[in-house]
Amino acid sequence: MATSGRSALLSSTSTGSRSTLENSNPEEDDGQDLWSTILSEVSTHSRSKLPSGKNVLVMGEVGSGKTAMVAKLQGVEEFMKGRGLEYLYFSVHDDDIDDQTRCNAWVLDGDLYHKGLQGVAVPVDSISNTLLLITVDMSRPWNALDSLQKWAAVAREHIDKLRVAPETLRELEHRLVKQFQEYTEPGSGDDGTPQRRSDEEESVLLPLGDNTLTHNLGIPMVVVCTKCDAISTLEKEHDYRDEHLDLIQSHIRRFCLQYGASLVYTSVKEMKNLDILYKYLVHRLYGFPFHCPAQVVERDAVFIPSGWDNEKKIAILHENFQTVKADDIFEEVIVKPPVRKIVHEKEIQAEDDQVFLVKLQSLLAKQPAVTAGRPVDTTSRAPTGSPRTSNRSAAANVANAMPQTGQTSEGVLANFFNSLLTKKAGTGGPGTPGGGNNTPGTVRKSGSKLGLSDVQAELDRISSRETDSDLPNANDAPATDGQDT
Repeated sequence: MATSGRSALLSSTSTGSRSTLENSNPEEDDGQDLWSTILSEVSTHSRSKLPSGKNVLVMGEVGSGKTAMVAKLQGVEEFMKGRGLEYLYFSVHDDDIDDQTRCNAWVLDGDLYHKGLQGVAVPVDSISNTLLLITVDMSRPWNALDSLQKWAAVAREHIDKLRVAPETLRELEHRLVKQFQEYTEPGSGDDGTPQRRSDEEESVLLPLGDNTLTHNLGIPMVVVCTKCDAISTLEKEHDYRDEHLDLIQSHIRRFCLQYGASLVYTSVKEMKNLDILYKYLVHRLYGFPFHCPAQVVERDAVFIPSGWDNEKKIAILHENFQTVKADDIFEEVIVKPPVRKIVHEKEIQAEDDQVFLVKLQSLLAKQPAVTAGRPVDTTSRAPTGSPRTSNRSAAANVANAMPQTGQTSEGVLANFFNSLLTKKAGTGGPGTPGGGNNTPGTVRKSGSKLGLSDVQAELDRISSRETDSDLPNANDAPATDGQDT
């Protein structure tokens, strides 16, 4: 009894003292609660760090601007273009939790020979953390659809080769469909927060359209049209009009609708829509809030998020068609322009001076030498009885027949031939057979043509008429001939 009473007393005493301590130190209790709150917040923040291992796989044709676009997202001005599979990254920072991480960006070469390198960028265990980005070169819009279909087929082939578990693949596809259906447009408030949906609206999801998500890859896709600053060049050089640009946009939007993809028009040269692209990528990979609405007014700055578009909105573009139709084949309207062959002028190179002089010397050596003075008359003349006499008389006649002031060339020639006829007639004498031989075969007087017989008759007539006057000349001729001989 005594022992039990003592124990009861001790227990009552300890209980009373504990209650007294609790009631007497309320500040200590508040301090303990504060520290527990801080510790719980730190543990919560440590658990909510930004995840690592997110990937963006970039595909597109050679020269479509893949590396330049990712370098701009990274904030790098100068970059080196690689080959095969390039690795880049861009930083992601969360101001709320003051955390930072890197998002991996894998740029696949435009040559299909390197398509097997996708396994390095997107292994089977990271497919759920991957986003596919396909670039389209707007400076060559005639290749847009073929390029999109080709690279989408390459991605589908790679996903099939990964042999993802059917349950995992179905879960990824369902998540993509749900994200597409749950899209809400940003509100019109100052903060740009999206419109809140009621519980009934969240429980009811609208069904997908006929051509929506018919090709579900299980990973989100973003189609980026690069080099949109070239649209003005297309209008100037290739005569593109607004309806051609609307037709291109409508076909690309239909493709995006089939894959549940987003569409962004960008320009690295003009830094257009690159900030929207960065925010949207971070939103889809890390769940950051995104408040940018769709943009379809500016033809070179289009932005259409996944879940916003449908067939009715695409049909609005068809209202402005005049020369084209909505069901026209893309390749028949957007035709590749003919390649202009650049004709380069052949460059003429001057040969060396010494080589030129050697050639010139050889040409001069082959030419005949030319004597100084009056050129030699090489024309054939009819044989005469006394060539020296005829030459001297001809020289005298030429001296007498030199042109004088006021005489024309025709008069000079007429006097020259008349003097020849006169001298020849006097030398030969009447009836002399050699007298007519000194006369050329054809003699032309001014304005008349005389045959050989006419010349002889004329000579005979002149000689018979002027016998007395020419007698001294006829007597001098034999003497001269005798002296010469």
